[in-house]
Amino acid sequence: MLALITGASSGMGKDMAKILADRGYDLILVARRRDRLEDLANSLSVNVNIVDLDLSIEKNVFKIYEKFKDKDIDLLINNAGFGLFGEFVATDLNTELKMIDVNIKAYHILTKLFLQDFVKKDKGYILNVCSSAGFMAGPRLSTYYATKNYITKLTMAINEELRVKKSKVVISALCPGPVATEFNKVAHGTFSIREADSFNVSKYAIDKLFKGKMLIVPTFMMKFTLFLNRFAPHRLSLIIAHNIQKRKSR
Repeated sequence: MLALITGASSGMGKDMAKILADRGYDLILVARRRDRLEDLANSLSVNVNIVDLDLSIEKNVFKIYEKFKDKDIDLLINNAGFGLFGEFVATDLNTELKMIDVNIKAYHILTKLFLQDFVKKDKGYILNVCSSAGFMAGPRLSTYYATKNYITKLTMAINEELRVKKSKVVISALCPGPVATEFNKVAHGTFSIREADSFNVSKYAIDKLFKGKMLIVPTFMMKFTLFLNRFAPHRLSLIIAHNIQKRKSR
């Protein structure tokens, strides 16, 4: 068994690598920081291939597919991504465009190419790490929320296409609330609500993926929050989201 994980140098990507290694998966780990990938690979007792590439560069995304398309991958986890706190009028455009490249284009390309191979084999799993943000708009974190909306809805649409065809390929969207990772450090802000444990979320996600769950929402509180959001007027939902994304100075 072989899994490819992007954003594997820290946070949920790193935790998912450990969980899958414990279950006997050989791994292909992709991230920008080679030193961290090497440290992780050395701590695992399975075969690990590390790739240090910046997925905001489109040609690098295609390189990953070309390099590993013949390796009979069983599981793809699209996990690389980042956010940026701040009002849209003030946030850096170049950073936002890079975010779109990583959070949307890299996911889209890898999902498309590996899904085509999985469908031909009629087997395989894809886990797209999305967010509860994928169901809402997010003042003060607007571009990040928008990218997660794209991937969440894309994953749901693909899941339905596969269901109609009675395909054995599984694609799932992981939609947690805030998770204790390096997200806040990179995004230059902090959430005002409690963050879930990264390892617990990662284990929950993998378990639900293998059970064929389309939308994976860890923690009762986040399930309840998303349920209530279905019935909230758009303006009320925006006010609540705006208050949650209170940026704190560093």
